[in-house]
Order: sequence, then C-alpha cells, then structure tokens
Amino acid sequence: MPFWKQFIVCLVVIAAGFAGWVFFVPGAGETLRKAGFSEVSKLAPGEAAPKPVGSEEGQSRRRSGGANAPVLVATQAVVRGVVNDRLSAIGTGDAIRSVVVMPQASGTIREILIKSGDRITKGQVLAKLDSEEQVIARGQADVALKSAVEKSSLYHNIKSSVSRMDVFDAEIAEQGARLQLQAAELNLERRSIVAPIDGIVGIIPVNVGDNVSTTTPVATLDDRTEILVDYWVPERFANTITVGQPVEATSVARPGRVFSGAVEAIDNRIDAASRTMRVRARIDNASDELRAGMSFNVGMRFGGDQYPAVDPLSVQWDSQGAFVWQVVDRKSGKVRVSIVQRNPDYILVKADLDDGDAIVTEGLQRVREGGAVRVAGEVASNSEPVTQ
Repeated sequence: MPFWKQFIVCLVVIAAGFAGWVFFVPGAGETLRKAGFSEVSKLAPGEAAPKPVGSEEGQSRRRSGGANAPVLVATQAVVRGVVNDRLSAIGTGDAIRSVVVMPQASGTIREILIKSGDRITKGQVLAKLDSEEQVIARGQADVALKSAVEKSSLYHNIKSSVSRMDVFDAEIAEQGARLQLQAAELNLERRSIVAPIDGIVGIIPVNVGDNVSTTTPVATLDDRTEILVDYWVPERFANTITVGQPVEATSVARPGRVFSGAVEAIDNRIDAASRTMRVRARIDNASDELRAGMSFNVGMRFGGDQYPAVDPLSVQWDSQGAFVWQVVDRKSGKVRVSIVQRNPDYILVKADLDDGDAIVTEGLQRVREGGAVRVAGEVASNSEPVTQ
C-alpha cells in the first residue's frame, strides 16, 4: 500500500479512537475542559448540551467546587504550658541524729539494761561493765583524801610549831588527794555505758560476759522524730533551689502517703562526674512511720518557664522546619514554631502565638497560605460556599 494511504488510514484510526474515548469514557469531557477544550464534552444519546459558563447553573457549579471556596477545618485554641516546673528525684533517708554507742573503757559486760526497740532518753544507762577494781581504787582515794585533810587541818592549828613550808606541803597533798578521788570516781562512772541522745535502740550486738573495748559497738540509737533525705538534682536547678523550700516525699513502704518537708541544706559544689548537686531535705516523722535507710521519691515545684502549647496534630513540617496554621479573620496563615517539649496532650513551642489563638488541627491537607477557611461548628453564610 502506498505511503499516503497508510498515513490516511492512521489518521482515521486515531480520530475514531479519540471520538470513542470522548463518547464512552466517563469524565473525558471534564478532562478536555481542564486542558483548555471548553467546547468539547461528552454527549450521550438524549443528553442535553451543557449550560453556558456564564449561565446561572454554571455559576452555581463554580461556587460549589471552585478553587476559592473556603476550606472546612477544625481548630483548637492555644493554651499556656509550663516546663521545668517540677523536679522528681530518688533519695535515701537517715535519722536526724544517729549514734553508735561504744564503751569509754575496756572490760567485761556484767549487765545489759535495754532491749531492741526501747525508747530511751539522754543519760539513761544502757549497760554496765565489771567495776570491782574501780570500786577499790575509789575507796583508796577516799581514804587518802581523809588522811590529807586531817594532816592539813593539824598543820593549820599548830602553825607556830611547824614551818610554813610544811603547811604548804600539807595543802598540796590535800588537793592531790582530792584529784585522785575525782579520777577514781570518773573511772568508776565510765563502767556504766549511758545514752548520749534520746532515741530508739536498734539490735544489740553484744551479750553479757562479752569482753569489749573502746571500739566495740554496744548499741545503735536513732532519733527519728525527723528524717533527713539526701538526693541529687540536675545542674540546671543549682540557682533555683533555696533553703527552706517545700518538698514532698513518698516512700515505697507507705504507698499513697505524702510526707511534707523542707530543704535543710544545699551542697556548695556540683559533682563533676554526674553534673548533679546534692540536696538535703528534712521531713517530719512525728508519727514514727518512717525509718532510716528508706528510699524516697522527692518532688519539688518551681515557677517554671511558660510557652504556648498546641495540639500535636497541628504541627506540620516542610523544608524549613516545623509550623502551624493559624486562623485569623477566616484566613489561614503559616506560623513557624520551634518545639520545646513534647507531652502526651500538648506540644510546647517557641512561636509568636498568644493564648486563645485558633490553630488548625483537622483539614490541614487543603489549607493554603492566605486561603479562606471555615471553622467547623460556625454558622455558614448563605453567600459563602463550603468545601468539604
């Protein structure tokens, strides 16, 4: 077949395929109109021709689906969020005063006058050591003092018969005898082990008959009317915590109970290894529910830093970073944000936003810069079409 015939046949086939596509493929006319062929449309048998673009029906169609129609969105108001307003740390408790009692002399325990758990007072005798030698030494010192006193009195009465030096020696001997008696009484007193503070007795590690020295623990005493809790806080709170600041503590041993206290002391330096600072809190324990060595969860509250808080769904991203859509006078605008902290319900951001500003949370895919929007729940105007 000659070339020109082949060319004509191809044109006929292409024209027939195009006509079939226009008449039988749904949406072909709309595709042609978007491409600029506004006069071409699909006409099925018996179907009326489309209305002119300027007619009332054409304008209604344009209002119902035009590009300038307001986008239906849902918004949520900006609220104020606070960060760094709370501190939680784990600490260990200790009694306000705690003493390990040791004898002041060596010897054999003759008697133990306390038992574990007793509440004792300062000066109460806890145990006694054997004291026979000390009793004898005190008796000897007492006899020597009496002899020295008699001799000194006699010399004073017969000053004319003795020299002044003899009288002076007698007085010195009397004073020495008195000192010897005081030393003997002190040694005898130290055979009794007494409590240096008020407190509660722990487990007693010795028994009657044990030979103890001045380094042997006899009992432990804890004054737990108040508990001291040492805990470590991050470096950023170094200039925030002050002595006397309120604290709240909870213990695993007392679930559900919150114990109130205050900061007792603050360390004077930051630990270089952990970048934390040691803080000590004092907690009242008048009910005697707490014990030394317990672990505590200590909580503190601060003024904190305030930032705008937005719904997590409202934060969008593009090549320049995070942003949100703000609605002002039914127009959408992009506001750049910098995320400070993510929480389950809100995201705290740095942005030029005020409390109550409307931020788009739903319908974000169709929102454009400066575009018209309609907030869900508002009454629609009859003159304004709505795109859903």
